[in-house]
Amino acid sequence: MVNLTSWDADPISEFKKFVLTTDFTKTSSRLPVDSIIKPVSLESAKTYTFMFANLANWIADQDKTLSTLDQFDLVRFINRTANGKRVLNSKIAYRYLRLLERCYDHLSIVPNPARQTLASTTREILATDAAGRALSAEQLQRFFAALPTDPPRRRRLTPFDGWKRRRDRAMQVVIALAGLRVSEAIGLLMDEVGYQVAIDGSIELNITPEEKHDTSYEHMTTLPQDGVNELRPWLQERYKMAIPGQFVFPANVAGDKMTKKTVYMQIRSTFQRAGMDLSRAGGRTLRNTFAKRQLENGASPDELKDILGLALERSAADYKFTRINEDPKK
Repeated sequence: MVNLTSWDADPISEFKKFVLTTDFTKTSSRLPVDSIIKPVSLESAKTYTFMFANLANWIADQDKTLSTLDQFDLVRFINRTANGKRVLNSKIAYRYLRLLERCYDHLSIVPNPARQTLASTTREILATDAAGRALSAEQLQRFFAALPTDPPRRRRLTPFDGWKRRRDRAMQVVIALAGLRVSEAIGLLMDEVGYQVAIDGSIELNITPEEKHDTSYEHMTTLPQDGVNELRPWLQERYKMAIPGQFVFPANVAGDKMTKKTVYMQIRSTFQRAGMDLSRAGGRTLRNTFAKRQLENGASPDELKDILGLALERSAADYKFTRINEDPKK
């Protein structure tokens, strides 16, 4: 029996204990297909705790508790503004509501205020910027033209000098042309790269949850010939360098895993070299661009769901709201 009184008295401490249990996993709408229930990763638990602490502190500021909070309070929370702008974009607001919905389910509170808020808030409002921004065809070409390049040969002391630039170049092309999350790119394993080349020159990438963020689902996406032409030379160089381990894009010659921060910085640098002053210049922008192009080329939301490794078709359908970034430089 869950003690609601203790959650009202110290919600953050109670959540920290809850998030590390399988009870928290069971409240997810995205349970693993193999029915093996495991606690979320420590990295995910840290993110969830940070979000819940933000929400709990706001609730306390309103002189409320979890048991006295109602859906109208939650509407105020997700619609807060600062300097004329919303504090939470639509997708983050949705995640906050889903997280709180899981807590209320755990506490057996009926009706569930978070679920009521989700039901009463139209999907269009929540999806206004859920899929974020994407690049136009011309912007994407400018991005590719600004990818990292080799250092001048006269400066090379060994044939492998500048290898990280070639790694970053291949990784960014794979993210853009195969629609990978950054976490999927840094966790991409050698045996997940297909070696059977299709007639059109493409290969399959079989993405598994191994070494990925725990929200990654097993799925298959296709890397077109242009991407293969960037990836294959890098894989050959990686082999010649005898880098150990299974990561396709290792952090160093010891074969360690790259960090998200490093990849985000490298992608932003490419955007800057391309002369695009974008408010959301990162891996998500590249993934959004891929998803939008898939829908424009005739993919259904259900097909896109499978390609991106999403749990719900409606999540893929949100990409129809994706907007092209405004870019003053033409």
